[in-house]
This record gives sequence, structure tokens and C-alpha cells, in this order.
Amino acid sequence: MKFYISTTGIKRLTISNSNSNSTAALKSSPLSSTASLRRISTRSIFPLLLTLSILLPFFFLRFAFLLLESAAACSSSLDCSGWTLFPANHHASSRLSEELSRAIVDSKDSGTVGVEDGVASFNQLVKDMISKRQDMRAFALKTKAMLHTMEQKVKSARNRESVYWYLASHGVPKGLHCLSLKLAEEYAVNAKARARLPQPEYVSRLTDPLFRHVVLLTDNVLAASVVVSSAIRNSVEPHKLVFHIVTDKKTYTPMHAWFATNSVDDSVVVEIKGLHHFEWSEDVNSRVKDMLEIHRLIWKRYYDDFKGANFDFDGEDKRKLDVLSPSSLSLLNHLRIYVPELFPDLNKIVFLDDDVVVQHDLSSLWDINLGGNVFGAVLDSWCGDGCCSGRKYSHYLNFSYPLISSNFDPDRCTWLYGVNVFDLEAWRKTNITSTYHQWLKHNLNSGLALWIPGELAPSLMAFKDHMYPIDPSWHVARLGERPPQIFSKEILEDAAVVHFSGPAKPWLEIGSPEVRNIWNKHVNFSNKFIKRCRIME
Repeated sequence: MKFYISTTGIKRLTISNSNSNSTAALKSSPLSSTASLRRISTRSIFPLLLTLSILLPFFFLRFAFLLLESAAACSSSLDCSGWTLFPANHHASSRLSEELSRAIVDSKDSGTVGVEDGVASFNQLVKDMISKRQDMRAFALKTKAMLHTMEQKVKSARNRESVYWYLASHGVPKGLHCLSLKLAEEYAVNAKARARLPQPEYVSRLTDPLFRHVVLLTDNVLAASVVVSSAIRNSVEPHKLVFHIVTDKKTYTPMHAWFATNSVDDSVVVEIKGLHHFEWSEDVNSRVKDMLEIHRLIWKRYYDDFKGANFDFDGEDKRKLDVLSPSSLSLLNHLRIYVPELFPDLNKIVFLDDDVVVQHDLSSLWDINLGGNVFGAVLDSWCGDGCCSGRKYSHYLNFSYPLISSNFDPDRCTWLYGVNVFDLEAWRKTNITSTYHQWLKHNLNSGLALWIPGELAPSLMAFKDHMYPIDPSWHVARLGERPPQIFSKEILEDAAVVHFSGPAKPWLEIGSPEVRNIWNKHVNFSNKFIKRCRIME
């Protein structure tokens, strides 16, 4: 085949075949040749290429999506015979939606039974679905399993954090430990730190009913100093106050050294006694040991339950976290039931916990007529008479046991420890202490399940019908919870005593900074031992 092209203008195109000796002639005018060139010029090709560059990716993506959807929604090749590139009425989308809805419903009915543990991430889930070519139901089940696993991990982490927060309250900050050691050393080398408390001329006040007696059971030197200091500074007649502080044997020397060398008011009498100074009968010693052993068993049982359940708990079980509070194991805390034996020569006292701050004069507490009752306390309520917005007996006692339901009212409002007026003379005429021990034995025989752990529940039972409610302004509690109980500024300022009840004590790092300043302003930061031990830094 031969081609002949004229250089002066294409007027003739001759194609020759040497084998057949045939010729073909094409005649055209110069005008038609120019039009042909225009049709195949770049002006025509560029828009075509641009259009194709836009449409081709769209067709490719659409085709890819159809393949993916068909793999999940089609059970066989026949099921997908109706799939088209642009299905009418969005048939493919609606079918995919139906399949997904059906899979979700099936997953709700079947739960996660038969499904292996949820994958660690969504990317892994997608990877598994593509590699194993699983259907929509498997996707829904695996997604549900993954979300369930994640929810359980978050819940477990929160529960563990709550448990560790309670356990942190058992710790003794190094500053407080340092303070006790420094004061014990001071007791050994400084005669003034060993001086008799109270001074001989004030000994008669220890049993004089004309004075106002305050009892404090604690092994925390700094906390005791805040209670005594705040009470004295806010007292109208501080010279009438007599403080009886009972501590354990190891804390006796630092406690004595502190109050012997740091006097807020020389006219105030402070007595420091260690448990080793009391001479109790064998019967009392035996009952105290039994009481502590039962409380220890309660603590161990519930802590083991939390640990065995991998700290998986919610709802009412959260209330059982109170068993992890240090007060549940504190000997001094449980000995308040033996106050009449501790002070046989006293008739009326005000009992203060060591985590309180006194803000107003307490003199009127001794003038309250208890109406023949053993003690006075503030009810756990803020809505006035006739209602109970706080905790009730049902919060602490297990009313599923007939022994409890037949003796107590679940809707009865509880009262608060922290600020209490005790008529010890009236107490000695009752069987409150023996009733307390009877309920401890009932609880032991019932598998330790009669009440939620803590020191308050058995006291609520023992002091039933022996409590006189006093004005709520005497006592505002729960400043040691998380978050701290929210009270208005007016309520906090009007309260005679604020109570840091709960694990977040103000001397701990977990203490709430919002209310810690109430406690800090009564700490003697100018004291040399507090400076050396860097308390509260």
C-alpha cells in the first residue's frame, strides 16, 4: 500500500494496492479540509478529556461501592441480579438499610452470646469484616461486642478509681508522720513537753459538772489541735471548757507534747489520756476485742467482694464503699459506744469528731434539755421538720431480713455523728451498749449481711428511741465527700460546726480545695514543727 500526499494542499488522496493494481481517489475542496482539521483540533479534545476525567472516577467509585454493598447484602449471585448502576427508587440503599436494621434487631435478641470478645478498635473491626467477608449480622454483633467491652472497661476504671480514692484516705501524709516523730522526740528531750496535763491546780475541773466537758477520741495530733483551737477561739467563755482527749499508746507522747507546748488559752484545761491508762475489767476488754474482730471481718468480707468482682459494681453497691473508710477499722472510732465507761465521773458531755471545725460558741449545747433521751444529734435532713431529704434507715439496713424489717422503719431519717450531746447519767440507766453488741452478733450469725458496713448502722439500731433531734445549724456534714456536699455560703457560715465526714479529709491530698481553707485557718503554721515538716505544702 502506498500513500501520496501533496505539499501544496490536499486535493487528492490516492491509495494504491500493488497486488490488485486498484486505485481510490478522494476529492475534496480546501474549505472541507479546513473544517476537518477544526473538528480534531485541541479545542475539541480538551473538553472531552476534562469530562472524562470527571465522570470516570465517579463510575469507578460507584462500581466499587456496589461491589462492597453486594458482598454484605447479597446472600447469592441471584440476589444481586437486579443491581444496577443507578437503581430506581434507591433500591440498593433501602435494601442495605433493611439488612442493617434486621441485623441490629437480631443482635439485641441474641446479645453477644457466641461472639468472641470485641475487637480492640473500629479499624480492626473493618479489617476483619473485609478479610472474612462476613455478613451484616456479624458486623452488628461484633460492633455490639466491641462497644460492650469498651463500656465495661470504662466502668471498671471508674470503679477502681473510687476504691483507690477510699483506700488513699488510709494513708498518713509524710508531713503528719514527721510531726508525730518530731513531737515524740521533743517529749523525750524537753521537760516542758512532759509537763503534767492539766496543771495540778486545775485537776479538780476534770470532773466538775459546772464546767463544759468536750470529749475527743483521735490519733491525729494536727486534727486534734484544729478542733481544740477552733472551739476555744469561738467560745464566749473559753475558761469554762475542759477537753478530754483520748488517744492510742503510740500517739500519746506526741499528743501530750503538742498540747503541753502549744496553748491557745492558759485558762483552758486539756487532759490527754492513752488507752493504756484505762483499767477496764476483763469483761469490757473481751467485748471490745469481739467488737473490733467483727468490724474487721465485715471490712475484709466486703473488700474481698469488691476485689473478686474486679471492682464491678453500681447502684446500691456503691454505698458499700463506706466500709473502705478508715473509720471502719479505727479502734478509737468504735470506742464511742464505751464513753460511759471511759468517763465514769462525767454526767453531760459534748462529743466531737476529730474532722470537725468549730465556727461558733458551743455553750448552748450543754443547756439543751434532751427530754429524758440519752443523746442529741442533728438529723440527716435539710428540709425542716416532718421530712427527710437525707439518708434514711433503708440506706444502711437490709430490710430484706425479717429481723430488720420487724424492728425498724425504713423511712425513718437517720442522725449524724460528729457533734453529739450525751447525757451519760441517762445512758448508764439503759442497755444501749449491750444492745449494740447483740446486733453485732446477729449480724455475724446472718453472714454479715444485716446492714451496709460502717460504724453508724449498729449505732442507729442501739440508740433507737434514745435520740433527741437538735437544730440543724449545729452541724453541717459531708464536706469530705466527692464532690463535697454543696451548701450555700450562708449555711456554711451559720453552722456552729462543719464536719469533713467522708474520705477526703482536709489534711489529705485528696481533700477538696474548695472547703479546705475552712480547716487551714486554724492550723498553727507558725509552729516550728509544722514548718520543719512542711505541713500542707
